[in-house]
Amino acid sequence: MSFSRFNAYRIMWIMVFFDLPTETKKQRSVASKFRKALLDDGFNMFQFSIYLRHCPSKENVEVHIKRIKKSLPNEGKVGILSITDKQFEQMELFFAKKETELPSIPQQLELF
Repeated sequence: MSFSRFNAYRIMWIMVFFDLPTETKKQRSVASKFRKALLDDGFNMFQFSIYLRHCPSKENVEVHIKRIKKSLPNEGKVGILSITDKQFEQMELFFAKKETELPSIPQQLELF
């Protein structure tokens, strides 16, 4: 059994950035449904319009990107960025001037 696939260059993160219109009740509903679809797919809110998801492999990233594309709203802007765990760990986060820790990596489970 090879454990090379569980390294910082193989493990990935997906970041979804969006700016959706919320001027009408219908637009707010569409934006809310999009956020709910992200949460249902295992994403966590990083900021109000930025959501993150940890993925064990590039193949898993591709599955989640396909799901995001299926739930894209007709209006607004959505960006999807996938980065390696190694790149993610280089991010510096600050709450005002106080540095904070990165979100913890979920425990890896493998079932046979």
